[in-house]
Amino acid sequence: MQSSSACHTAPDVLVVGGGIIGLVTAWRAAQRGLSTAVADPDPGGGAARVAAGMLAAVTELHYGERTLLGLNLASAARYPAFVAELEAASGLDTGYRACGTLAVALDTDDRAELRDLHALQRRSGLASEWLTGRECRRLEPMLAPAVRGGLRVDGDHQIDPRRLATALLAACARAGVVFHRVRADRLTVAGDRATGAVLADGRALTAGQTVLAAGSLSGGFPGVPQEVLPPVRPVKGQILRLTVPRPYAPFLSRTVRAVVRGSHVYLVPRENGELIVGATSEELGWDTTVTAGGVYQLLRDAHELVPGITELPLTETLAGLRPCSPDNAPLLGPTALPGLQLATGHYRNGVLLTPVTGDALATALTTGALPAEARAFSPLRFGARPTASPTVLPSDSVRQEQSA
Repeated sequence: MQSSSACHTAPDVLVVGGGIIGLVTAWRAAQRGLSTAVADPDPGGGAARVAAGMLAAVTELHYGERTLLGLNLASAARYPAFVAELEAASGLDTGYRACGTLAVALDTDDRAELRDLHALQRRSGLASEWLTGRECRRLEPMLAPAVRGGLRVDGDHQIDPRRLATALLAACARAGVVFHRVRADRLTVAGDRATGAVLADGRALTAGQTVLAAGSLSGGFPGVPQEVLPPVRPVKGQILRLTVPRPYAPFLSRTVRAVVRGSHVYLVPRENGELIVGATSEELGWDTTVTAGGVYQLLRDAHELVPGITELPLTETLAGLRPCSPDNAPLLGPTALPGLQLATGHYRNGVLLTPVTGDALATALTTGALPAEARAFSPLRFGARPTASPTVLPSDSVRQEQSA
């Protein structure tokens, strides 16, 4: 893998942030013939290490997000070809599974909420099938007898975000992307144009174009003019990782989501025997503490859904920060500051939107404009931010942990 010492001239593109969004941007840019560098102390880390990897364009549908639905569906449709290309380029498996999703409800109120979701899906032209509780248990025998009904969505799949990040890292290296394994501390601007970034070790990197892909940190990134700062905030999520011993396998054959007394929980079974349980959604600023309450809530709801889960070993508890924008949709492409583009604000859809984000940014970096499918997600849709709004930054230790 190339190191920073290999880069002696200013690259065409500097990507600030080496999570999956930054990595896919760098990979696609390099494939377009742009010399590309990434600044991140731990590329391949960040929110991807906490994400469950659901590719759930249909079951993640929310009211008021019809425009985002179009982008989600476009990205989901690209996933099979994207995975095939990435695995060939990296020589690594990504853990992609076309296994489908089952969303279920456990009481009358939850069943009514799921029925409303089904109606919204149907009005949106999406494929989902309503099942009785008995039909749900026939598909997934480990489900609790209390399951009252559910939605079968064969088009919602999954991928392992950690393997995805590792594969993107390898593909970037093979494509000639240079990695500066140091935190970027601030954007540099000269003559009303973004010119690169200053790293934590004092080095100044210049680049023809800079892409800010720093996740939750993007909303307060130093050096970015106040009126250009993306309106992105951190939303905490806690998840659990369990292991399914061989005598219990297969525990679940597909992703199972549920509404439990108004609280949402999901279980994502991996082919390697992992079972991911998530996720809380907490507006707590930069806090990434794993709490007893968060773990209890997830286990309680998962136990009501699948009672046998209490027999499984609990192997990991994690908390991460999702970058959320005011409309829950990403900010992609050129900003009002020449030379600066954004790839941030993906909130709960970062893994799902990885293919379409890479394509959109590659187009914007080479042509100066977003492709038609991504134009609704331009950062310019929010206008200028008020200059009086203070920027609250996390501590240096949190910035180090969350820089990807």
